[in-house]
Formats: sequence, structure tokens, C-alpha cells
Amino acid sequence: MQHKTQSPRSIGPDRVNLTRRIDFTTLQLFVAICEEGNLTRAAQREAIAASAVSKRMHDLEQALEVALFERQPNGMVLTPAGESLLHHARVTLLSIEKIAVDMAEHARGVRGHVRMLANLSSIVEFLPDDLPGFFRSHELVRLDLRECPSAEVVCGVEEGIADIGICSADVSTRRLQRFSYRRDRLVVVVRSDHPLTSMSRVSFADTLDYDHVGLFATSSIYLRSQYTAQQIGKSIRLRVHVPGFDAVCRMVQAGMGIGLIPNRAFDVLSQGMDLSAIALSDDWADRELVLVARDPAGLSATSQLMLDHLRSHSDGPH
Repeated sequence: MQHKTQSPRSIGPDRVNLTRRIDFTTLQLFVAICEEGNLTRAAQREAIAASAVSKRMHDLEQALEVALFERQPNGMVLTPAGESLLHHARVTLLSIEKIAVDMAEHARGVRGHVRMLANLSSIVEFLPDDLPGFFRSHELVRLDLRECPSAEVVCGVEEGIADIGICSADVSTRRLQRFSYRRDRLVVVVRSDHPLTSMSRVSFADTLDYDHVGLFATSSIYLRSQYTAQQIGKSIRLRVHVPGFDAVCRMVQAGMGIGLIPNRAFDVLSQGMDLSAIALSDDWADRELVLVARDPAGLSATSQLMLDHLRSHSDGPH
């Protein structure tokens, strides 16, 4: 497939509406080329002749009046216009997938589907208590709940991957609507034989003389810890990164260091592990979680019910 750096020729003022010229199969093939970096591999992946893929890409460029790719020795490289189309194509294909899922659920009698992204703290500490009441009243609703770091929660809700998100109030929620949800407080987890065990409260600065077990590098807790250590002029003696609060407790139990997790997560996960939780005295240890949505008025009725239910469990003003 030959690609020119200049825009394909104009189709003229009487061109057909783009919605009639671009089909979902073409968008799917375009995304495949972007992901594979090679037209031939994309054609093999989608089980279609490479010549047919080439023809579709040529027609797509003609319809859009822009060049989408530049051919280089190491594969296909997107132009700026191609980068923009890739974003829109992924959002469009995801929307089609959501339609298919929703219709299949209605065919099975499921009345409503809520997509939610939530950070680790909310999933471990609060949702197990807050969700059962909702499902007792709405038995046929299905919840698709995914865990991811707070910053990714915001991006996912912005891009329409989820209807509702729960994240740390520390991250920028940009143009999303946000509502207070719950609060927790960070504690330092230590083994019962650790020198800090005798203390009832400790500053984060005083923990930096000891080895740490840290959460994954993109977690809001770890990022705040790193920032605070830098402000103090010290560094965290990090022994290991782990993916969750349970892993922090296990590693602390194994003598790998001390850890920082929310107090309610400690109460849930530390049973029988001979660990202690010491209150962190820093002001930033007192944390807020917030609910986010693009436009609550534009949510489906089911998602609005879920948002209202979670807001009713807020620790602050509703």
C-alpha cells in the first residue's frame, strides 16, 4: 500500500456523508494496523486479504482527505491525523461493544448494566459494605467493576470506558463532576517485634530510617509518599513494590520492611498476622475518596441509581 505525505485529493463539495463512507470493519482494521505496526500482520490477525486491507485504508484516507500513515522501513507510522483517528476509532469500537453487551444482557433478562472504575482503597475498604444494599433492591442489575490507579480512573471515565469512578481526592479530576464519598486514614504497618511498635503515632519522616514495602509505583499512596520524602530531603528505602494491601501485609509479616496502607484495609486484612498499625501523624494521612462522572444528568437510569446509592453512604455532605 502506497502512502503519500500530502493529503489525498479532495472529493469535492458533493461528497457523501462520512457516516456512510466509514464502516466499523474499516475502523477495526485501522486499529489493527496501528497495534501491529504492519499491514500484513494486521491482515493476518483479522483474517482478511492484505490487498483488501490496503484498499480499505486507501478509501478511508480518501474519505477523510488526510494521510493516516507514513511507510517507513520498520513499519507503518501514524501521522498526526492518524493519531487523532486512532483515539476516535477506539472510543467508537468500544461503544459498539457496549451496545452488543447491553443488548445481550437484555435478551437474558438483565435490566441494566453499570460500568465502574475504582481505586484499590475503595474496593477493599468500602464497596464490599456499600454494594450489597444496592443489589438487594436491584437484583437484575449487573456491575462491571475494574480496579485501577486513581489517575487512570479519571481518564477512563473521561473516555467513556466507565460510567462512574471512585478515586483519591488528591488527583486532578479535570472537568468531571465529583462528589464526596468516604474518608480513611493511613497507618504504618509493622511487625510486633519492630522498634516502632511501642509508638502510638509516628511522622512519615521518622519512618524513613527503615526499609519500606511500597505499593505499585502509580498508586496515589506511593506517589504521595515519594513527594513527601523529596520535600523532607530524604529518600524511601524501598525494598519491594507490591500490587495490593494484602501483599503489603504479607511482606511486612515476612520481615521485608514496614508498609503504609489505609486503616480500614489493615482492619480487614491483618487478622492473625501478628502485625501492628501505628497512626501516621502527617496531615496528608487523612484522605478523601470521591465519586466522579462526566455528566450525572446524562447517565443511564441504572447508573444514576448506583451513583445516588453510593452518595448516600458518603462520610461527608451529600
